[in-house]
Amino acid sequence: MTTEDPNRSTDRDPTEGVEVQRYGPTPQPDAKPEWQAAPAWTSRPAPVVSEPPRRRGIAALPLIAIAVVAGALAGGLSAVAVSNMVEPPPSATGDVASSPGTNNVSDVRIEESSAVIEAVGKVTPAVVTIRASGGLLGSADGTGSGFIYDADGWIVTNRHVVADASELVVVLNDGRQFPGEVYGIDTLTDLAIVKIDATGLPVAPIGISADLKPGQLAIAIGNPLGYENTVTTGVVSGLGRQIRASDAQQTSSEQLNNLIQTDAAINPGNSGGPLVNSAGQVIGVNTAVNADAQGVGFSIPIDVAKPIMQQALDGQELVRPWIGVYYQPIDPALAAEQDLPVEYGALIGTADGSGQAVFPGSPAEAAGLQAGDIIVAIDGVQLAADSDLSTLILPHAVGDTITLRVLRDNSTRDVDVTLGELPAD
Repeated sequence: MTTEDPNRSTDRDPTEGVEVQRYGPTPQPDAKPEWQAAPAWTSRPAPVVSEPPRRRGIAALPLIAIAVVAGALAGGLSAVAVSNMVEPPPSATGDVASSPGTNNVSDVRIEESSAVIEAVGKVTPAVVTIRASGGLLGSADGTGSGFIYDADGWIVTNRHVVADASELVVVLNDGRQFPGEVYGIDTLTDLAIVKIDATGLPVAPIGISADLKPGQLAIAIGNPLGYENTVTTGVVSGLGRQIRASDAQQTSSEQLNNLIQTDAAINPGNSGGPLVNSAGQVIGVNTAVNADAQGVGFSIPIDVAKPIMQQALDGQELVRPWIGVYYQPIDPALAAEQDLPVEYGALIGTADGSGQAVFPGSPAEAAGLQAGDIIVAIDGVQLAADSDLSTLILPHAVGDTITLRVLRDNSTRDVDVTLGELPAD
């Protein structure tokens, strides 16, 4: 049964569908009070949902607060960005604890530079230029360096700087010039003492070379190639080095033992100048550079120079104690090569086995030492890489008696030797 709407018009629109003609148009939902549009950042249509009734008042405050805070933060960050563009960032303080993660390389470099500057300031006033002239056909002509170790005009330099010179001119750091006189030459090392007639001179602080460690700062000061007061820096590259050094004319050479190796640049003219530590103390006397390699220079340890420095101040002739043997310093390589029972010591005899091992009439001959003996200690102090036979003898005076620990035929014995004077030739 069909229920008819009495108010419905009976006129039919033939263009309407059957359902519309029969039941009338589809009822339309009431219009929503709000516009439900899909957001611009998605292609999905917005769902049609019923909107809960609005509540006004306190509930809207959190949203307002969040908006205010977000705006403030955005403005603050923008201000910081602008200020960083206008003003440079604050410099590092060097305090790692207060600045975690900070790179302090710059601070370290500044501290190292300050140490070098202070050290150079202490020593440079005492560094001198020595101009030598004379010799056969001008063979002694040349320029070297030196340093004042006593205010009354006592100067240490290299023997090869002053050897055979008939005239010396010493130029001080302040420009004053004095004639120099060779007080004495060390026959064991490449060292010499020069005296000038002056008083109240600046003095270089003298340090200790026995405590040196590879890697510590080394500063060379001198007058290389005529450039006065030149400073070069590096490190102590090695200790106990042994080289054969020749003079500028290549007419003679000598064996130098127990040297300090450094990569601080040492060039012609640096000879006789000081090698200085970070405290501004002289730890060596620059003596040679390896012509076949860069960054390889050598200095005589200041402890080796101290005895003759003191002898000059005491008015004594420069002499060195001597036992009278040829010897080879033993190191692990030599020990392995010759199957020796120890890795350090002094093997009496020449490398090729020819020639004399013990000088006739020497203290060693009187004590019964012979070729093939190995000296391993002096007065209970073991020989080592940085303390060879000559180094341990140096602190003693001529006439002192020392006790040598000697290995012979796989047995050990103690031998007393009274030190003599090293011959001049």
